[in-house]
Amino acid sequence: MHEHDVLCFGETMAMFVAEQAGDLAGVGQFGKRIAGADSNVAIGLARLGFKVRWLSRVGDDSLGRFVLDSLRCEGLDCSGVEVDANYPTGFQLKARCDDGSDPAVEYFRRGSAASRLSPAMVSPVWLQARHVHATGIPLALSDSCRALSHALLDGMRAAGRSISFDPNLRPSLWPDQSSMVREINALAAKADWVLPGLEEGRLLTGQHTPADIAAFYLDQGVELVVIKLGDAGAYFRSAKGEGQVAPVPVSRVVDTVGAGDAFAVGVLSALLEGRPVAEAVARGNWCGSRAVQSRGDMEGLPLRHELEAYDLRRSA
Repeated sequence: MHEHDVLCFGETMAMFVAEQAGDLAGVGQFGKRIAGADSNVAIGLARLGFKVRWLSRVGDDSLGRFVLDSLRCEGLDCSGVEVDANYPTGFQLKARCDDGSDPAVEYFRRGSAASRLSPAMVSPVWLQARHVHATGIPLALSDSCRALSHALLDGMRAAGRSISFDPNLRPSLWPDQSSMVREINALAAKADWVLPGLEEGRLLTGQHTPADIAAFYLDQGVELVVIKLGDAGAYFRSAKGEGQVAPVPVSRVVDTVGAGDAFAVGVLSALLEGRPVAEAVARGNWCGSRAVQSRGDMEGLPLRHELEAYDLRRSA
């Protein structure tokens, strides 16, 4: 029996969200939340009843305490989070957009406590989780974060656990595009399930169609590739077959940030429950549709009872 279902790792930042639209320089009031693609997925899985261990570092400061309190309130096991007295908790400013466009985000994370994550933190107990989810963001934060990512995936792979990977490209964090592509693909090849967006897949593989992007990763030993297609839904391909799942219609897009993380929560939760791939992708589309209708990175992530109500409607 596994003590934890899922291991997630990365950086959670404090986020200050503008309370009125317009240039961030002119905004006078902000709401305080947490942000981070890796912890968004961890929180989403925890809300659905999975036991999730979170591995990270925060500064010994008020923002670090806020981050930890917020994660614990979401049900994450944060016993693997280190508090650093020498380096601060990262934060970001996020603009408000009322027209459904991507909001401007400014990051203040260089030299953060989380960028000091390293393989020295790895404990054998962490490798006992059923599954590990990784993204490409820690790869970009520092050499030691990159080494930790590989150490965790190598350890979980050796232990026979399942591995998922979302590229989550952040070009601004990388010195150049070629190193980003090289490092992201090196980690992706260690995963069982890879979940790129269509444009991410094109950039990473040099291929154009979803089928060819998926083939690029399948040829490297990946079992399943699920590609987000935006308003065209999502495409999946494995050795067993391929398919495309229609999107869930949305009347009004409020905030696009976090939609990809919500999609990952839907897909991963269903796969970990042993559901068919097409059903998992449909759940991912539903979770993503909720996310774009909510202001904030994780506010739209469903609770288990909301997911069960969706499943009932879908099977009716």
